Amino acid sequence: MNTAAERDGNGAAGKVIEQRGLYFDELETDATYAHRPGRTLTETDNVLFTTMTMNNQALHLDAAWSAGQPFGQRLMNSMFTLATLVGQSVAQLTQGTIVAQLGLTDVTFPHPLYHGDTLYTETVVSEKRLSASRPGQGIVTMAHTGRNQDGVVVATASRTCLMWTRAGHTGSTGPAA
Repeated sequence: MNTAAERDGNGAAGKVIEQRGLYFDELETDATYAHRPGRTLTETDNVLFTTMTMNNQALHLDAAWSAGQPFGQRLMNSMFTLATLVGQSVAQLTQGTIVAQLGLTDVTFPHPLYHGDTLYTETVVSEKRLSASRPGQGIVTMAHTGRNQDGVVVATASRTCLMWTRAGHTGSTGPAA
C-alpha cells in the first residue's frame, strides 16, 4: 500500500507538495512580504492570552477601570500583538525552513490595538549572510511592521533567525521540502 505522501486524492500515486516557508537562498533583501489574511483580534484572544501568561494587568482585563485611563478602553496585550506580528510571517517565510529564532530587538508599539481591530503584517528582509560556523545555514534579519485596518502602524520588531539553505536542509536529517 502506498503512503499518503505517495498517493493523490484518489488513492493513485502522485506528487505531493508540502507548504513551507522560504529557504535562505530564496529570501530577497529589501522586498516587502505582505502576510495575508489579516487577523481580527477579539476580547477572547486578549483575556485568554493575558490570563494564560499570568499577566493580571487591569488595562487588559478590567473594562470599568480601563474606561478611566487615557485610551478609554481595554488594550490588546502587547505580547499577544508581538506574537501575532511574528506568527503572521511564519507560513510565508519560515515554516519548516527555520533552524532557530536568535532574537528580537527594536520592539515598539506606537499605537494601541483594541478588541475588534485587525492586524496586518508585512516583513522586509533587511540583512542576510551565510553562517560562518554552521554550514548549510544562514542568518537572516527581518523587520516586521504591523498595521491596523486603517493602516496605522501598531507594532514593529526586528527579528533575527537562523535559516536553512535549500542544499543544507535537503542534506539534513530533518524533513525536506
